[in-house]
Amino acid sequence: MKRAYNFNAGPSAMPLEVLLEAQEEFLNYKNTGMSIIEMSHRSNEYAETKQLLRELMEIPEDYEIMFIQGGGSTQFLMTAANFHTKKYAAYVNTGVWAKKAMAEGKFYGEVYEAASSADKNHSYIQEFTLRPDTSYVHLTANNTIYGTEYKDFPKFDVPVICDMSSDILSRKANVKDFDLIYAGAQKNLGPAGVVIVIAKKSF
Repeated sequence: MKRAYNFNAGPSAMPLEVLLEAQEEFLNYKNTGMSIIEMSHRSNEYAETKQLLRELMEIPEDYEIMFIQGGGSTQFLMTAANFHTKKYAAYVNTGVWAKKAMAEGKFYGEVYEAASSADKNHSYIQEFTLRPDTSYVHLTANNTIYGTEYKDFPKFDVPVICDMSSDILSRKANVKDFDLIYAGAQKNLGPAGVVIVIAKKSF
């Protein structure tokens, strides 16, 4: 079978054998007698998926893993809605997705750029300045349009939220360095519309 490959933004190409296995199990997933799209999110199968992700990313037990609808862009709004609790929220502007996240944050309070690389077309990672009374700092792990990707993540004295949509599971990241990680699944993990949220329970 001749197949087309999507080289545009969005869902990544998947191996044919993976798609054929999914097709074969669509009506009866792992002999459960039901389709995977009919299953409860509290089922053992979903619990297994969470456990596998916990092992792959070495996610500590004091972090919760959630599968949420709406894709990564919904989290631009949701993170601010839930965690913009002080005077400011800080955003590091490394390109299009970081700017979109910051624009959504403005609905819930005052935001500012902790750093920006816009002056050189987002071709570098910046120095950071945080103001007192900052709720959190928001990072975008890899702004795909400009290619500004952190090799090492900076440390802050405030909670750190990171959008890892484009590079989650493509390299190791120390989950303990973050209070909340979110990622749209479509680039590396699964179908469009699903987002993974990994949150420190105390946060």
